[in-house]
Amino acid sequence: MTLIALSTASVYPESTAHAFGYAAQTGYDAVEVMVGIDALSQQTAAIKQLVEHHEMPVCAIHAPCLLWTQRVWGTEPWGKLERSAELAADVGADVVVVHPPFRWQKDYAAGFVDGIAALEASTGIAFAVENMYPWRASSRRGMEMYLPGWDPSEQHYANTTIDLSHAAIAGSDVIEMAERMGDRLRHVHLTDGSGSAKDEHLVPGRGVMRAAAFLSHLAEREFDGHIVLEINTRKCTSRAERLKDLSESLDFARQHFAIRTP
Repeated sequence: MTLIALSTASVYPESTAHAFGYAAQTGYDAVEVMVGIDALSQQTAAIKQLVEHHEMPVCAIHAPCLLWTQRVWGTEPWGKLERSAELAADVGADVVVVHPPFRWQKDYAAGFVDGIAALEASTGIAFAVENMYPWRASSRRGMEMYLPGWDPSEQHYANTTIDLSHAAIAGSDVIEMAERMGDRLRHVHLTDGSGSAKDEHLVPGRGVMRAAAFLSHLAEREFDGHIVLEINTRKCTSRAERLKDLSESLDFARQHFAIRTP
């Protein structure tokens, strides 16, 4: 059964605890926990308390592999992924979202594809590798900053993630990307983008990524992974405005993702 979930990153700079409250209030099915500098996001016991208090399950853990989480849980990348899998298992999640290595992490990148497969075999957790994008300062062609590449559809991962905001920067057609991934598409970060060089994470429908058509495509192929709203609400000036964006995003997902009967 496909869950429509809220990423805790969607309420930043508010906390992980606030994210659970928003998810429960607006009617999401589950939460994806972004492990970050918020200490609560790193603590199994605290997350379990939030799950119980809000009756809101955790469907996925996002490993701390962003630039600003480079020192969360140490600096050894495989250790971070092992801890992410342990957290996922402890809180009942079945997916860990991970980014491909940065190009300067050469040793990590050299064994990344095989290492991800080994982790999945040893932990029973799906490591869904997320699409990223070339880095660019403008509309000009960007630099490849990820190894073995920013597009996971080109590698032999068993599980993958499509993020629409990242695809907007890369100029990727997300429906074509989903077709290349096939059954390996396990996880979706539903958001939007304008195609600029910024990672915008717009409310779905406010950008150019044909998010509605993408959801319809997923429904037609009977996608049964997680659809996680990962939007940027940092510019919201009030709780009411943030709630509005979170509710609009959830309504969009439910409206356009519906299994269609032939």
